[in-house]
Amino acid sequence: MEVLTVTMNPALDREIFLDGFEINKLHRIFDPSKMDMTPGGKGINVSMALANFGVKNVAMGVLAGYMGRVIEEELRKYSELITTNFVHTNGESRENITIMDEVNQTITEINAPGPTLDEETIEQFFQRYEMTLSRVSHVVISGTVPPGVPMDFYKTLSNVASKKGKIVLMEARGQLLTNAILSEGCPKIVKPDLRADRKCLGIELKNIDDYVKVSKIILERGADLVVLSYEIIKNVVATREGIWLLDTSQQVDISHVLGTGDTYVAGILYYLLRRDKDLFEASKFGYIAAVAKLRYSKKIFPSIKEIEIIRDNIKVERIV
Repeated sequence: MEVLTVTMNPALDREIFLDGFEINKLHRIFDPSKMDMTPGGKGINVSMALANFGVKNVAMGVLAGYMGRVIEEELRKYSELITTNFVHTNGESRENITIMDEVNQTITEINAPGPTLDEETIEQFFQRYEMTLSRVSHVVISGTVPPGVPMDFYKTLSNVASKKGKIVLMEARGQLLTNAILSEGCPKIVKPDLRADRKCLGIELKNIDDYVKVSKIILERGADLVVLSYEIIKNVVATREGIWLLDTSQQVDISHVLGTGDTYVAGILYYLLRRDKDLFEASKFGYIAAVAKLRYSKKIFPSIKEIEIIRDNIKVERIV
């Protein structure tokens, strides 16, 4: 086992492909292939992408009720390279609905809050997490947390893993991320989740200078690699050697962006585990992996061969 992924708020993802979607209107779907159901949550998505790249990993988190059992069953069926180690609790795991419109190139997401976790469940997960750390070298902590989980929880998970010598990659937002960055165990790889709003560490990201400012702050706190989404397709990448803007020359469909961020994370980890420890090169590989994912509207992850084919379709501009 090489990677541990944490998904505190897993979901059963229902993806609906509906061209010409409009609000306040009845829509009927006659083609079953236009609807898909998959296990989800950002960490789980990373586990699935890693398995597709041939990387063994263990998926952890908290599941609840019938929906939770379906999520775990579907994840086990997806790949033998994924080991599941979830804590089960009362209530029901959430169900997320995504409507993708390829005609208008839009994505509409409806995400549920998830079950409320009590202190006993959180502690049970934490103890299991600590024991599992000895089996891996890299830890991915990503996504939201359900009600009941304190806002310093990701900080705690990152600190414990860092003290044990694990490389932590975190993709989160808001106070969850801020608390982790400002802690003594700042994740070594930070990818702020900017889907909800363009804000990180309380700073509005209005222009490229703001991205550079935030990147430098996170590096100063102890991170070695920072990845920030910029204008949907582009990415600002920062290491201790410099800051770059990554872009692609490939034509992309914006309605296919679902899952690209998780593919990016998996691509970074694959490169670090299988190729080289150069963080900037790993970020470039992750970016191309995300671009390769844009070929697919459904939650289908690209193969390494597909990524290699378009590897030259990347434009790199040094900012600092």
